[in-house]
Amino acid sequence: MPVLCSSCLDKRAVLKRPKTGHSLCKDCFFWAFEEEVHQTIVTAELFKHGETVGIAASGGKDSTVLAHVMKLLNERYDYGLTLMLLSVDEGITGYRDDSLETVKRNQQQYELPLKIVSYEELYGWTMDAIVKQVGLKNNCTFCGVFRRQALDRGAIMLKVDKICTGHNADDVAETVLMNVLRGDIARLRRCTAISTASEGDGVVPRCKPLKYAYEKEIVLYAYFKKLDYFSTECIYSPNAYRGYARTFLKDLESVRPSSIIDVIHSGENLSVREDVKMPMQGTCSRCGYISSQSLCKSCVLLEGLNRGLPKLGIGKHHRLHDKILSQQPLTESEERKLKAVNF
Repeated sequence: MPVLCSSCLDKRAVLKRPKTGHSLCKDCFFWAFEEEVHQTIVTAELFKHGETVGIAASGGKDSTVLAHVMKLLNERYDYGLTLMLLSVDEGITGYRDDSLETVKRNQQQYELPLKIVSYEELYGWTMDAIVKQVGLKNNCTFCGVFRRQALDRGAIMLKVDKICTGHNADDVAETVLMNVLRGDIARLRRCTAISTASEGDGVVPRCKPLKYAYEKEIVLYAYFKKLDYFSTECIYSPNAYRGYARTFLKDLESVRPSSIIDVIHSGENLSVREDVKMPMQGTCSRCGYISSQSLCKSCVLLEGLNRGLPKLGIGKHHRLHDKILSQQPLTESEERKLKAVNF
């Protein structure tokens, strides 16, 4: 006997929501999913009428669903937003070049302007070239740091007021776990924020409209809506630290379905003692980007790449690092010692 939709009690149910356990028909699932994103946006006051918002678009399921839902809700509830797509080309042959073709199709489907910024034009390096230097062990560090800054630079080029990203509930919960395991109090304190950065600090504010949307439901929404998205995983991320947190979280979820939201709420309710010293935010003396050190992480990593010392900004800090970063020349003996540390 077919199961009826538990919402409209009329149509046949086609899925059981992983998030709530309700059996829903396609139309009721679409409405429920979209309304939950709308409530997230309204409750957190993510946008103001008349703002220009850049949607971080990678061509994957999360960013494609985000673009689709943002356009739909903007029209349904008259947010009054001007939407644009912003993509980053990391320079990964066989992965990013293919996914950017999906983004270009999304641009036509959603009739939104598109801006693509690349690592090569911003930094003089592609991820293919970086991986040849550093291998597959620490490459995600370079990509994560460069990507965050590239999004900000692209947002400044587009003159947007905010960037919204496709981070979902699973992503946020994974980040909480990673920061707990690393003992990173500074990041743990802010990683659950639905809106990061604020006007006036030199960084374009970011927000996460899909913060409470389960990854499984995003996949179901994209599937039933027949959205055009790219589903291949990055070829350089098999050893990414996040992958281990993701596997652990999936194991927890199989035992306790509410684990994802529970972890997020734990992070949101975390309190840090007042006497815990937190990094002071400043700006990079070289590029002017936000940084808690005299040089931002991006400039440190670039310095290492350009000097043939790819581990300069990774792992243990060598006493000669400060000399390099302050632009002081090294003796031939010092160069040999530092290269021995870096390889």
